[in-house]
Amino acid sequence: MFPLPEIETFDLDAYCARIGYLGERSPTLATLREIQWRHISSIPFENLACLAGEPVPLDLAALQAKMIRSPRGGYCFEHNILFAAALQRLGFAVTGLAARVLWKAPPDRSGPRTHMLLRVDLVEGTYIADTGFGGVSMPGPLELVTGRIQATPIERYRLTAQRDLFHLDVELRGEWQPVYSFDLQPQQYVDYEVANWFVSTHPTSRFTQVLLVARPAGQRRQSLFERDLSLHEPDGRRERRQLASVEELRQTLAGLFGIEVPPGAPFDAALARILASP
Repeated sequence: MFPLPEIETFDLDAYCARIGYLGERSPTLATLREIQWRHISSIPFENLACLAGEPVPLDLAALQAKMIRSPRGGYCFEHNILFAAALQRLGFAVTGLAARVLWKAPPDRSGPRTHMLLRVDLVEGTYIADTGFGGVSMPGPLELVTGRIQATPIERYRLTAQRDLFHLDVELRGEWQPVYSFDLQPQQYVDYEVANWFVSTHPTSRFTQVLLVARPAGQRRQSLFERDLSLHEPDGRRERRQLASVEELRQTLAGLFGIEVPPGAPFDAALARILASP
């Protein structure tokens, strides 16, 4: 079991209300699938705090205040710790894992293990779950089996393995793209605190340099990279455009992604930098 500090303070009712979940509260595969889908559809992926130089705390009180009681989102550590807390309160057996990101990275590059995912052990088998990978966040859990294509409410995914290392791929427009690699070594809460500090503060971290926002709307993928908005329909149609002003950026974040940017100079400066980028 992944040990989370102060798990007894987690407000499961408020979480279920935030994601619009009204179903059974039992640790079954059907429950896991429904909650994971509703989570990524309701709570956006975003890194505004990193860009504004704000801290990114991972304690449950802070995560609930930011992502449940406020119109905000977060990135992998925030999403998956919140998700793990909900699953544990529902009676699921959850283990925290770590991954090396392969998404859009050079084939010969191996980065640090700075992504969080979850292992969930069910009567039906062992699954991986992940609500925090931005534009290709998994719409549903995947059974921990290799060599089989697995459908989700949006894309298809597959797992392959080399010895003890698993590779996750997603199918986009008929081509398989690498997402990340991981093993089954359990992580502790402190491991995520260390990785989170690097990702949210280091000057070479992508999260301190560019704006990354995503939240699906039904089967449509919606993402914002800096000021470039992309809408990908399930039938293959794509719409792309650039946002031209701080006002349009704030309106898009609120309207498409459900994010209310906090007031204050740090966030105003971050939005201005985004629009000033080439």
